[in-house]
Amino acid sequence: MTRNSLSRKPIITNASINAGLTLVTASTYDESSHHASCTRASYLGTDPMRIAYLDCFSGISGDMFLGALVDAGVPFELFEGTVSALEVGVALERSRVTRNGLSATKIDVLVNGQKDLPREEFPSEQREKQEHKARHEHSHARSLASILKIIAAVPIGDSAKKTSSAIFTALAEAEAKVHDIDIEQVHFHEVGAADAIVDIVCAAVGAEELKVEQILASPLNVGGGTVHCAHGVMPVPAPATLELLRGVPIYSGEVQNELVTPTGAAIARTLVSRYVPRPLMTTDKVGYGAGSRDFAGHSNVLRLVIGESNNAPQPAQTSRHEPPTEEIIILEANLDDLNPQVIGYVVDLLLCAGALDVFTTAAQMKKGRPGTLLTALAAPGLEARLRDILFSETSTLGVRTRREERYVLARRHETVRTAWGDIRIKIGSLNGADSNAAPEYEDCRRIATVHRVPLKTVMEEVLRLYLDKKNG
Repeated sequence: MTRNSLSRKPIITNASINAGLTLVTASTYDESSHHASCTRASYLGTDPMRIAYLDCFSGISGDMFLGALVDAGVPFELFEGTVSALEVGVALERSRVTRNGLSATKIDVLVNGQKDLPREEFPSEQREKQEHKARHEHSHARSLASILKIIAAVPIGDSAKKTSSAIFTALAEAEAKVHDIDIEQVHFHEVGAADAIVDIVCAAVGAEELKVEQILASPLNVGGGTVHCAHGVMPVPAPATLELLRGVPIYSGEVQNELVTPTGAAIARTLVSRYVPRPLMTTDKVGYGAGSRDFAGHSNVLRLVIGESNNAPQPAQTSRHEPPTEEIIILEANLDDLNPQVIGYVVDLLLCAGALDVFTTAAQMKKGRPGTLLTALAAPGLEARLRDILFSETSTLGVRTRREERYVLARRHETVRTAWGDIRIKIGSLNGADSNAAPEYEDCRRIATVHRVPLKTVMEEVLRLYLDKKNG
């Protein structure tokens, strides 16, 4: 029975509790004086799904998410035990606060007894000290590898470990992208501090404790203005935050402050299946997590609603959200009168100039001549450089270009120790689940050459060792 099939004036005649579901019998009056009745289960459909919905009208941060979880019933003691097991020298504090008159739970992470302030609320002299300290202690900052080791050692469930690792990996990839460095070079002088480790690991543990099948969310209010960080003044959303929010519906409201932090963006990207208007659902629990600031005329809270619905959008069977996308430029040239040796040389030139990939396709040209279609993929900013190479180094009279969008998996490198030496392996993952793994060709070729071992043997051994370690 759909909502439209009910009259505009339902009369509730009976209610009871059965197996956790409230069964409601409704007598309705319509113009034909017909009567109808339904239960909550039949109104929603069969087999209702337990879901959580995040109202992000004031953005999201790590502490707001933890506050909403506790307010909705996740035991605070669960977080205290997790923090103690992490052994990173911090403590949690819970308090009841109001934000523009709305009561909410505030969770603070205390590092050396001090609460973490929003980045733009540091007094100027304290901000200078923080930025100087970040630059001075960069060599002592935590790398992604060291953080993943901390997560691997903490006594929490495997699912929570994978989620925590996925969140931090997403952060590292975003930082690497906006600063144009390898992921191994990323050091978390901001997001990798002890408070962020606590926020992210507790977020993963708390989300698992909800025991829901999906987490949905509204579009994110990112705020506006500028924010101070270790790299100076940045626009809101900060570059790493915006990188994390590729493909996510965002907007800027009246509040001109940072409302979505990098940690909050990474949590949302990893946990949220879809960004949709509020779905048809019955509400079981509601939690409000407070942000650090109290704005006039705006309740700075994250609302978490938990309930049941069978009308929630179904996730793809292989992932909980679409993989991130990026724009690329594609350059093509038809070649039918060029020495094949030159084509190989040009491919190398294009790759050295920054092309993401270069490949050739056999083609039949006019007058039946065999030819080659040369294709290069690159970041849009490299279009002119690669086009010049094609014109100067080949015989083509024209280069076609177009812009396209491609989906990309999260990528990282791990090192596999073999009997011949260390070899890197590239791993692609989606939602924290590894889906592809490939040994680095140059590493394998070097090992094969030095030790006079067949290349295929080296590659097979690297994969075997990696899978043995992964599968325990």
